[in-house]
Amino acid sequence: MAPAIVAPMIRIEHIFISPGHNYFGHHERPPGEHPVVAVSEVECKAGKGLQGDRFFDYKDNYKGQITFFAMEVFDALRQELKLPDARPGASRRNVFTRGADLNTLIGKRFAVQGVEFEGAAECSPCYWMNTALGPGAEKFLQGRGGLRARILTDGTLRVDA
Repeated sequence: MAPAIVAPMIRIEHIFISPGHNYFGHHERPPGEHPVVAVSEVECKAGKGLQGDRFFDYKDNYKGQITFFAMEVFDALRQELKLPDARPGASRRNVFTRGADLNTLIGKRFAVQGVEFEGAAECSPCYWMNTALGPGAEKFLQGRGGLRARILTDGTLRVDA
């Protein structure tokens, strides 16, 4: 029997995709220069990922088919680290949310805008966050770097108006 689906009250504030990897696989090399593209909606494909994103169909049962990041955490990072110019897309996370503690969704099935997901793991921040967002970002994001999830049903996510 599948676990119950949690339907937290999540608002979507931003959605980003990128055609290529800037940091993933670039250890001890300069970052890539693939653009981060802000979109108003994105197609979620069960078991594959986000249409047009670098991790689409990356590998079977990949735990990072989609990544979520809490705007509450991002706002606190900008304020506490005095990084007013930091932009959400620089984090390379896909969907920026408001209204839910994303860590509570690890190991749970949940739905956002009718699309079902399974929280797989925290998005552990790496040293690249200091380059992408600003000094101290990696340490600040420990334990609150976002949520990696698997996509369980096809559907479309849209930025809330």
